[in-house]
Amino acid sequence: MEISINCHSSIRIASDRIIYFDPFQIEEESHDADIIFITHDHYDHFSVEDIRKIEKEDTVYVIPDCMYNLLGGENVVVLQPKEKAVVEGLDVYAVPSYNVNKAFHPLEKGYVGYLVRIEDKAVYVAGDCDMNEDNLKIRCDIALVPIGGKYTMDYVQAAELINRIRPALVIPTHYGTITGSKDDGEKFRKRIDPGIEVELKI
Repeated sequence: MEISINCHSSIRIASDRIIYFDPFQIEEESHDADIIFITHDHYDHFSVEDIRKIEKEDTVYVIPDCMYNLLGGENVVVLQPKEKAVVEGLDVYAVPSYNVNKAFHPLEKGYVGYLVRIEDKAVYVAGDCDMNEDNLKIRCDIALVPIGGKYTMDYVQAAELINRIRPALVIPTHYGTITGSKDDGEKFRKRIDPGIEVELKI
């Protein structure tokens, strides 16, 4: 699979299908999305303008239940936190995504990240969160986690999470634009234990 980050938390995975997470600041109209996952309704994660640039007639959307009134309808899979589903042949688990000591993403809002099995790899896309009792239980091969601070974990907290859940590969997100500095990726890399690969895509 090929993983790329457009910016911030806007992720594209090319496998036997094209999968996006939280498309944002998309420059070109590709209309190539087979599946679009949305983690929550904040403007930098749920951008209708950017969704329109990548969606096609048969695109399937996966959203948290709290967003049903914003994007409900045909071809939409709605998940509660901790709910599982099979979406276009992919096993999906909605991981609760929330802050612990901040008010931006409270647990009761029902925001999610996603654990998706792609090419027999468990891929965890965290959404906006702090380290918490739910993501500490995650077992995955590839993790994409926010490191920019303020609204989410900073690079120190994110590194602690990764060193505890120990994926084979981690890709940091959510820094260098709206929050966090562009050198946070390197700071994060230096804190990751040997044996865990770090790829910087921003």
